[in-house]
Amino acid sequence: MTIVGNPNVIQGLLSIEVKEDHVFMHLVESAPFNKGKTKMYSGVPGNLVAFSCKVSFQRGHEGNIAFISKTQLIHHYEKTLGAIHFGGRLMIIEKVSALKLINRYFKTNNYEE
Repeated sequence: MTIVGNPNVIQGLLSIEVKEDHVFMHLVESAPFNKGKTKMYSGVPGNLVAFSCKVSFQRGHEGNIAFISKTQLIHHYEKTLGAIHFGGRLMIIEKVSALKLINRYFKTNNYEE
């Protein structure tokens, strides 16, 4: 992910795989300068997750995504992303939460509830 006007500086990275019925996020990572209390930009991880939801809709998967969470972040992802703890460290985001994320991070979209 880069910002408008500065495409040479990477703000965050995302690795996704389109599965048969969802998109799986293998990696969501902010640049070091976008972490902690002194971060340059907030919302980088949320933006990347929202992008994954958009890809899921584009591929006909209703916005459904899945990812493996660090144990200490499970509650945080439930609260901030609307993710569902599916068991173990597996987290999923379904259509309603996916739409909320897309609407939060993207100005325009073609998706409806």
